[in-house]
Amino acid sequence: MTPLDQTALIVTGAARGIGKAIAQHAVKNGLRQILLTDIDEADLSAVARSMPDDLNIKTYAADLTEPEAPTAICNFAKSCFGRVDGLVNSAGITDRASLTDGTPDQWERLFAINARAPFLMMQEVVKDMLARKQPGSIVNIQSVNAHCGGPELAIYAASKGALQTLTKNAANAHLADRIRVNGINLGWTLTESEHQMQTKTLGEGEDWAERVGASRPLGRLLMPDEAARLALYLLSPDSEPLTGASIDLEQSVLGAPS
Repeated sequence: MTPLDQTALIVTGAARGIGKAIAQHAVKNGLRQILLTDIDEADLSAVARSMPDDLNIKTYAADLTEPEAPTAICNFAKSCFGRVDGLVNSAGITDRASLTDGTPDQWERLFAINARAPFLMMQEVVKDMLARKQPGSIVNIQSVNAHCGGPELAIYAASKGALQTLTKNAANAHLADRIRVNGINLGWTLTESEHQMQTKTLGEGEDWAERVGASRPLGRLLMPDEAARLALYLLSPDSEPLTGASIDLEQSVLGAPS
C-alpha cells in the first residue's frame, strides 16, 4: 500500500464541510499531492490557498450532475500527478423528499450526485490502479440513513443505500487487486451545508444546532473533523487489510433498544 506521504489523492466535495475537513486532515497527516474538486470554484480555491505553499495542491471545479465530470476530474489528476492512489467521495446533497412528495427530478439529482458520481469516480481511479498493477484505497462518505432514514429523506436514504451496497460490491470485486474500498455511514454532522439547510430552507433558526445537539448523547452534533479522522485512517495503510466495511459514525448503536 502506498504510504500517505507518497499518495496522490482526489477529494470530492472539498470546498466545505466533510470534504474540506478531510483535505485539511490529509495535509496534517503528510499528504503532499491532492486534487480538490467541487462545484464551488471560489471556495475551492480558498481551501487550496489556506494550505502550505510547498505542497502540490490542485483544484478542479466540476459539476457532478454531469456524467462526464468524473472522467474529466480523474484525467486532470493523472495529468498533474501521473497517477491516482486514493479517492475520497465526499460530495453529496441532502435534499428532503418523502415517498409521497418526492419528484422524478429530485430522484435524478440525488442519485446523480450521491450514487452515480461516486460510481464513475471509482470506475476511473480503479481503472488507473489496474492499468499500473498498483494497490489503492477508496473511502466513500455514506450516511446512517442508508439503513432506513426518516420519512422526509426517502430518496436521499435510497441514494446512500445504493452507495453503501456499491462500496461492498467494489471491495469484493477488487480484493485480489489490493484495492480497498470502505465507507463511513455518517450521522448528523454540523456542516455549512446542513446549517444552511436548517436555517434557510427549513426555517429552524440560527440556534437549531444547539437545540438539536442538547438532545443527543454527546450534547452536540458530530463535527466534520471527527469524520475526517476516520476517513484518513481508512485511506491509510494503518487500516489494512480492512475492506468492504461501512462503519457507522453516529451517536447511537444500530439494533440497540431506543
